[in-house]
Amino acid sequence: MRFLQRVRVDRGVRVKDKRVDAYIADAPQFARPILKELRKRVHASVPGAVETIRWGAPYFQYKESLLGGMAAFKAHCAFGFWHASMREGDKSLEGMGQFGKITAIGDLPSAAQFTKLARKAQRLVDEGVKATAPRTKKPPLAVPPDLAALLKKDAKARAAFQAFSESKRREYVDWINAAKREETRSQRLATTREWLAEGKSLMWKYERR
Repeated sequence: MRFLQRVRVDRGVRVKDKRVDAYIADAPQFARPILKELRKRVHASVPGAVETIRWGAPYFQYKESLLGGMAAFKAHCAFGFWHASMREGDKSLEGMGQFGKITAIGDLPSAAQFTKLARKAQRLVDEGVKATAPRTKKPPLAVPPDLAALLKKDAKARAAFQAFSESKRREYVDWINAAKREETRSQRLATTREWLAEGKSLMWKYERR
């Protein structure tokens, strides 16, 4: 419970998570006001929402069910409600693309529209409507040659990588493969080696300690 901070609101108690504070502080400067606004809107619309970190990004739970989540990327932010019926037409696995690429607060729907959507998501949980997140089978994890060579040279990094779950190993692989420049890829490989040698996952900063 060290990461949780209870805050009183008019219609109940909401719970803030300090890891979300850290995520926002570490986000690109343009993204911080967007994330703060999304956070404010969720709590204003659904007072019972509880913050957490899932898959390395901030999510909101309501009655122990996922309500929605937000994330910051290099040049945009994203937000999505989790329930399958809230994501018609959204093909992303995480349901993060409902509002498109958000680059400024003005890209968000109006406060009234957001509240309407948030309360619909809340109602689906209250009514016990079963939510099944769309899933597609992922291909077997393929470790790229440069990462494989790195692991072969560093026993500590190799042992940590092999001890991680497939999802944690995939996070590193996807992060490295997402680099668009050779310089960026080299930097990510160096960081991967350093963190693995210390037994850290890619999202170690946001994991509960």
